[in-house]
Formats: sequence, structure tokens, C-alpha cells
Amino acid sequence: MKKPTEPNDELHPEYDMKILLKDGVRGKYATRYNSGTNLVLLEPDVAKAFPNEKAVNEALKLVIQLTKLQETARRKNPPIGEEAI
Repeated sequence: MKKPTEPNDELHPEYDMKILLKDGVRGKYATRYNSGTNLVLLEPDVAKAFPNEKAVNEALKLVIQLTKLQETARRKNPPIGEEAI
């Protein structure tokens, strides 16, 4: 029975990394990458409450709507002693 051969991870001698990477710019595409990425890490207890991305987005949109309603109500009925904004 033959033993499986291990993959050869060595670069070929003709690939000289000093030459290949001499003009490389660190972080060249970082700004472009970050502009299209908006990741947020949820705490474990919060993640359990939402089964998927859609549920999280719906909940956050509801919070936004409630905040807007609350602001509108405050403007129409300011607490006693405060002026309307």
C-alpha cells in the first residue's frame, strides 16, 4: 500500500519574492474594501434572538421608526416648562 504523497508547498526557484513584491503597496485596496463592508459583531445573547440577517435588519428598522415617532411626539407635545423645538 502506497503512502499518500504530501503536497509540495515550496515555490519554484524562478519565483523570486523580492522581485515580485518590490513594487507592492501595503493596504492599496483597504479603503475601497472598507467602503463596501459594514460588519458588526453581535453579542452571543443578541445573536440568539435573531435567526438571520433579515431579522436583525427588520428589528433595527423598527427601532429607527419608533425613534422618529418619539421625536415627532416630543415636538408636538413638549414636556411642561420646555419650548417646542
